[in-house]
Amino acid sequence: MRWACLLLPQLALDVVLRGHAEPERALALVDGPQARRRLYAVNAGARALGLKPGMSLIAAQAIADGFQTVDHDPQAAEHARQLLAAWAYRYSSQVSTVFPHAIVLEVGRSRRLFGPWPQLRERLAQELHELGFRHRIAAAPNPHAARVLTNLEDGLCCDDDRLEAMLAKLPIERSGFDADTVEALQRMGLRKLGAVFALPRAPLARRFGQDVLTRLDALRGAATPPLVYFQPPDAFDARIELGHEVESSLALLFPLRRLTTDLSAYLSGRDGGVERFKLILEHERHAHHLNHPPTEVVVGLLAPERDATMLFELARGRLQQAQLPAAVVGLRLLAEALPPFVPARRDLFDTRPQQALPWTQLRERLRARLGDDGVQGLAPQADHRPERAWRSLPGDVAARADKHARKVLRPGWLLREPEPLHDKVARVLAGPERIESGWWDEGDVRRDYYLVETVKGQRAWVYRSAGGDGPLILHGWFA
Repeated sequence: MRWACLLLPQLALDVVLRGHAEPERALALVDGPQARRRLYAVNAGARALGLKPGMSLIAAQAIADGFQTVDHDPQAAEHARQLLAAWAYRYSSQVSTVFPHAIVLEVGRSRRLFGPWPQLRERLAQELHELGFRHRIAAAPNPHAARVLTNLEDGLCCDDDRLEAMLAKLPIERSGFDADTVEALQRMGLRKLGAVFALPRAPLARRFGQDVLTRLDALRGAATPPLVYFQPPDAFDARIELGHEVESSLALLFPLRRLTTDLSAYLSGRDGGVERFKLILEHERHAHHLNHPPTEVVVGLLAPERDATMLFELARGRLQQAQLPAAVVGLRLLAEALPPFVPARRDLFDTRPQQALPWTQLRERLRARLGDDGVQGLAPQADHRPERAWRSLPGDVAARADKHARKVLRPGWLLREPEPLHDKVARVLAGPERIESGWWDEGDVRRDYYLVETVKGQRAWVYRSAGGDGPLILHGWFA
């Protein structure tokens, strides 16, 4: 077995920055009592101003101004970690979140599907970067060793033969012991983990307790404690606090893209799709004014999808049609209809242009722009009269044609109402085809149809009264 650890050293700050359109702007997370607020984390822009984590907010404001402050939200950080665990589930069925600020997953069995470790590590790093999370990745024969190796360097990987030698070089303060144990070991003159390995086990247990021996054995893989494995939730629920009032749907597109990207990552992890989800727009509540309930924008699909770009385009189309009764202060995405996802079948040699859209994506975009009833399916109907030989079906349901039906020549564009043919006929290509029907419903027709070519080179479907020589009536055009 081989385990990978994804350390998320700036998780709380990344949760905030990935929701901002200007992440380079100086920003600091603050926490603590109101009278003693301190900086929990700062981004690169705030560090350039001289701000550091642990500094009091009063001192920070005395040093610099113009930086933005956001309250540290531990629940939001943990929610993001659970999202990443759901994303990591696509690479392994053994994912655990038992280590703070990190995710571990068993990747030894994934090499057949995703390639050797360097290739898989590059893929994990690229997707984490696209999701907006800084990280360090390491791999080792057991999850505890993988976790501590991320404290040394990004990209480390060791096998069983080199594990103990690599762990021996680990500084005591980076080995995962609690602060009191680290201080006691350093007072004994121990600086590296290898010196602790060399100590007799019995005296070490008497002085520091059995937990230290358990920790050392877990690092070396001698007795690895069991892990609690992550199970993806049955619904996706994510929210972004905007931090200010938004009165235009255009300003919601940036957080919307982040939410749909997260939804796509979640769906990929559980190998599923989404058929329906809701955007919940939260409005500011005022004590002396009318309180507006949240606005719900429902996005329904005809078939399960999980492509991030497509989900964003569909949600954007519905959001731009929504009427905002008040300013928006929070955006939430809730998806509960999560059926299995079956990718569309594609030809081995796809001849479509690179910019062309598959019909399923084009269909959903049209529905998002035109509404649920804007795109309809067509089905044949047992009637010889052309204007009644078809019917519309809701939801773009394609009816299967009868393979035993007689193939007849019909135009691709049938006029809503027949009209006189104004162009002169150059020649008759086919006909006449007589249609006599409708005597039972008072819609009796008796017509002789012809396929003609006009002097302009167009092919038209025309008719005149059966057996007569009256003017030609245009009923449709051929491509």
